[in-house]
Amino acid sequence: MDILAGLSVAGILLPEAVAYAAIAHLNIQAAICALLAGLLCYAILGESRFAIVSPTSSSSALVAAAAFSLLPANSAEQAALSFALVILTGGGLIVLAFARLGRLSAFISRPVLHGFSFALALTIIIKQFPIILGIHASGANPFMLLAAIGVQFAIWSWWSLGAGAFALLLLLVIKHYSRLPGAFIVLTLGIGLAFGLDLSSYHISTVGTFELNWPHPGLPHLPLQKWLDAAEIAGGLLVIIFAESWGSIRSLAITHGDHVEPNRELFALGSANLLSGLIQGMPVGAGFSASSANESAGAKSRWAGVIAALCILLLVLTGKPLIEHIPEPILAAAVIGALLHALNPRPLLALWRMNRDQYLMLAALISVLSFGMLHGMLIAVALSIASAIRTFSQPSVRELTELNASRNYVDHENHPEARLHPHILILRPEEPLFFASIDGILDVVKSKIGQRSDCLILILSLEQSSDLDSSATESLMELSSYLEKHQVITLFARVKDPVRQLLSDQGYDNNHLFWSVADAAEHAKQHLKETSP
Repeated sequence: MDILAGLSVAGILLPEAVAYAAIAHLNIQAAICALLAGLLCYAILGESRFAIVSPTSSSSALVAAAAFSLLPANSAEQAALSFALVILTGGGLIVLAFARLGRLSAFISRPVLHGFSFALALTIIIKQFPIILGIHASGANPFMLLAAIGVQFAIWSWWSLGAGAFALLLLLVIKHYSRLPGAFIVLTLGIGLAFGLDLSSYHISTVGTFELNWPHPGLPHLPLQKWLDAAEIAGGLLVIIFAESWGSIRSLAITHGDHVEPNRELFALGSANLLSGLIQGMPVGAGFSASSANESAGAKSRWAGVIAALCILLLVLTGKPLIEHIPEPILAAAVIGALLHALNPRPLLALWRMNRDQYLMLAALISVLSFGMLHGMLIAVALSIASAIRTFSQPSVRELTELNASRNYVDHENHPEARLHPHILILRPEEPLFFASIDGILDVVKSKIGQRSDCLILILSLEQSSDLDSSATESLMELSSYLEKHQVITLFARVKDPVRQLLSDQGYDNNHLFWSVADAAEHAKQHLKETSP
């Protein structure tokens, strides 16, 4: 299956690279170098069995915009600056991987990923419509693009539309009834059609001619100031590549129940971009369309990417005239066929039935459709982070009481029958304690102590906190001192080793730190018994 998937993906990647090179204002050689670097590096270093690391539309557009903003006139230096951006981006991704910052990607929630993936697939499909119709149309978002397409109704190429529609229908039939590489078969038939007929007389465009030369590895020749200018912009390209790639990788991993480690993905993506830049290649990422095509073609491991790389190398060395004759509407149909399954609304409908986070998903979907892939992706990431901040900004602290003298302590609100200990208040913050949550949580703790006029001992369960930052540590010490002045003893329960060591180093009494809530409660009851009149 990996061989068939590799053949199918290779049939899509190389013609796509031609289009992305044009977007980036680079030659086709830059796209081919990027393809080989991305596929081989990820196959060796990555973890996802579906991810295809290759040039993407968003990174291509961003690198072109960045190069034009810094060098509006000199095309030779623009290419060198583009390669410098790719090298700096790859180096930055590797630094983040070694700094173990990949887990920051966890702030991109699953509902946002679902909305982002659906909208991204829909956007890419709509962008194929002008190609299939044989027209030139553009729009800031899919809605404006559809309007621009409608305005040009009179000049639609019906032969081009027919070729694309037939190719898409054939793809769907092959996919439904066999395991054959549908995209490869359809593109091969398209090449045969181009050799057999004069497609230009039917207003059907082909990929066209392009030049190839062997790359010379090395750093671009740029003055230091241009490298510094490129470094300022490389951060934006880095965010786009990892956000888009992680969205694709994690979406497919969630669908198939696979595990992917974000720091490893950072390192693999960084290495691929670093190598691509050094051999004068474009930026690469795990694009949604190519990765989805690999999945739908039946890939079972990263060997599919290796097969695709070998096929592309063989095609480049021996089949350049064949590539030049690929009809563009048939190529567009192959891209659409690879993404149709991503328009399955089942994950979106599941959120509505669950009545959880459906509006977050909808906001991500609308953002991508309204503002385009580039800005929509950043908005989607911002929505995830805003959702996490909102959660931490609404502190939740539960009071625990003993369930039937069982040493099991449960939430009193949900178990009102559980026994309340006189003079002892047991509280459990429901979020980890850190600089953004500690003040709100301790305000709630003080409020609950104020509601218990008989409280002489507070037991604070730290089970949600595997470690503490300096803000949380100082605040807990201040709380203990504050309560001591009001004749209330503070005990900490469920204290994990790093927290225990930290509090001990700050001079906190080890006798007031406990492994379990039950042990802390027993200590509190014994203390009350010994000190009662």
